[in-house]
Amino acid sequence: MRRIKLLFLLLIIIFTTTFSQKIEIKSLKVFTDKETEIPVVLLDSRLNIQFDIKSDYEPNLVIVFRFCDKNWKPYQNIFLLNYGKNIEYNLNFDRLPVTVMDARYHYEGSIPNSNNYVNFPFSGKWMFYITDSQDTSKIYASGRFYAVEPDVKLNVTKKNEVLEDKVYSPPVLGKIFNITANFYLTAEYYPAYVDHVEIVENEKTYFPFIVDRNFNTNTRQYYWDGNRNFSFTARDIHPGNEYRQTDLRNYNVYNHKDVPAHFDGMDYSRFYKEGSRDLNGGSLYLNYRNEYADYLNVTFKIRPPDNNFQSIFLVGAFNHWQILPEYQMNNIGGVYTKTISLKRGIYDYQYVAADIIGDKIENPDWLVLEGNFWETSNVYYIFLYYNDQNYGGYDRIIGYQKIITK
Repeated sequence: MRRIKLLFLLLIIIFTTTFSQKIEIKSLKVFTDKETEIPVVLLDSRLNIQFDIKSDYEPNLVIVFRFCDKNWKPYQNIFLLNYGKNIEYNLNFDRLPVTVMDARYHYEGSIPNSNNYVNFPFSGKWMFYITDSQDTSKIYASGRFYAVEPDVKLNVTKKNEVLEDKVYSPPVLGKIFNITANFYLTAEYYPAYVDHVEIVENEKTYFPFIVDRNFNTNTRQYYWDGNRNFSFTARDIHPGNEYRQTDLRNYNVYNHKDVPAHFDGMDYSRFYKEGSRDLNGGSLYLNYRNEYADYLNVTFKIRPPDNNFQSIFLVGAFNHWQILPEYQMNNIGGVYTKTISLKRGIYDYQYVAADIIGDKIENPDWLVLEGNFWETSNVYYIFLYYNDQNYGGYDRIIGYQKIITK
């Protein structure tokens, strides 16, 4: 009897430990055709999701997909939840090489596939959540993507222009791209429900350019001929500069756990220096089967000009181009530094100056440390939104186009 009790107690301890293990999702990447572009799922494309997992043993995870409004807020409307076809079960994991110390498992999956029934029946913004299979309220990581049925053809043009609202000093700050989307609305749509055009530069999904039909300004302009011809224009898109890059793939160069982002010295302002071609905001990881595909503590350093009075933030492919408090750089004698953990690979990044007012990050300046050149090559994703009245109403993408500036 005593042995049975001890065995039962041991089973309880094992069960409790099993279901309370700490799980960390690392190096999450989501894409369709190209790793270095934002994920836009069209009729003939697949959504690819990849990530590493840091845990003591193989976890039991699922991926939950939710349809969202134009602000990336998941709908609660039962007609838009896609029940029965919104969860990817039975995730298969590969063991990482034993030389990888900061993660243990790897996942690679694509949707649709022959083993699931997951689909994306609504055209618009979607989010996915990596969760515990027994408790989907435990969210370990999340990602975002677009699923698009482009019924309306967008004719997109780009011109180099100079802002005329004021005198810019130095003049390079006035250089902008003028991006216009013209289209003819097909018969199945009502002109009154055309809402806005969203322009995403490279991978900056958190900082889109919005041209709203309800607000005409000097820099955001909307035109409708009263019939079915529309035009949306953004006249304040700064081309910026090619992104900075760190390449951590070479083990012979980066052969320690703690490494600098560059061995040729720290970074400086590039306001007057055009950068080399980049990945348009993306990243490329070393193959997860590679024995050197480990994580490094990478230190970024920049010495800004003496007239910089703002805080400096490190942004890049590693934090999805968000300006986050945890990526604020430390000022040590005029040199700003930040150390972050990165998987071996190539990463685009840059420095953003901003003010901290209270607990908020305000007045971000993407140009002051990086420069602004018409010669910069960027990818722009243009989405046309429509207030669809079906299923209780939702934000629908009915037009899509991608352009590359060179």
